[in-house]
Amino acid sequence: MRVDIFNLNTTDPAFNLAAEEYLFSGMPRDRAYVMLWQNDGAVIIGKYQNTAAEVNGPYLESHGIKAVRRLSGGGAVYHDMGNLNFTLITDAKPGGKVDLALFCRPVVRALARFGVEAEISGRNDVTVDGKKFSGNAQYVRDGRVMHHGTILFDSDLAVVQEALRVKAEKLAGKGVSSVRSRVTNLKPLLPEGTTLEDFRRVLSQELSRGGEAEEASFSREDLKAIRQQKRARYDRWEWNWGASPAGTLKKSARIEGAGSIEAVMGLEKGCIKSLSFQGDFFSSREPEELAARLIGVPLKAGALGDALKGLKVSDYFRGLTKKDLLELLM
Repeated sequence: MRVDIFNLNTTDPAFNLAAEEYLFSGMPRDRAYVMLWQNDGAVIIGKYQNTAAEVNGPYLESHGIKAVRRLSGGGAVYHDMGNLNFTLITDAKPGGKVDLALFCRPVVRALARFGVEAEISGRNDVTVDGKKFSGNAQYVRDGRVMHHGTILFDSDLAVVQEALRVKAEKLAGKGVSSVRSRVTNLKPLLPEGTTLEDFRRVLSQELSRGGEAEEASFSREDLKAIRQQKRARYDRWEWNWGASPAGTLKKSARIEGAGSIEAVMGLEKGCIKSLSFQGDFFSSREPEELAARLIGVPLKAGALGDALKGLKVSDYFRGLTKKDLLELLM
């Protein structure tokens, strides 16, 4: 089978995910596609996850990290320029059965060429010495499969932990939580001087093995369609945050001068459907009055701030500022 290889130069996660979808659903089905790409500062959320429960929202906002939902299931992953992503699109097995291991083998073979022994672990991980460096997911529709994986080559692992760290909160509902694993970068394990581009080239060869590989690029019409899909889906809060499954999210903090406060939020489509507060705080007005103002409001800092305009937060939680409350909810 012919294999078209796309090496993307853009690092915009919304564009790259739109390009991936376009290759899957908008390009000829008489061939396979390989796409190699990188994102600059992003958390990619599994389709069936609750974004608010997976990411450290304030950290993402202060560091300019985007949260973007993908089409496939699985867990949340952090991407930066030390991370390499790959996509392989081809015909699915009869019955549309998901076979993650099959598509992870090219990664194992690529590393073997550098003298590194890796193994496929669990449902969708590739590891070295028990430490994960690659997570994988699949999307199967209409006889075709889109397999994509992320490879930690030289990522900032401290940021990985912070971006995906959610303090003192618990999700109870239909959202699928990520499993946290011990992780490692590949660069220290590879021969000295091996660059990400070196690994990218070898991985591309392994992903297209057995086919007639050709370098390819998007036409002007293709790019127009991709940008349209980007705007319609991947740029939208309604997809990235609002498409989260319904569930209950608990947020808690101990704030100097105010005490301990826990917010219990019922969420649906990214909006607050129920809200209650508990803790050892003092108040001169009932917190239920404030909670009522936030029912139906999207869990977005701007929307919450607008809903709280004109309210004196310290009347409901003595010693608490509006900024404190927004940080707690977000």
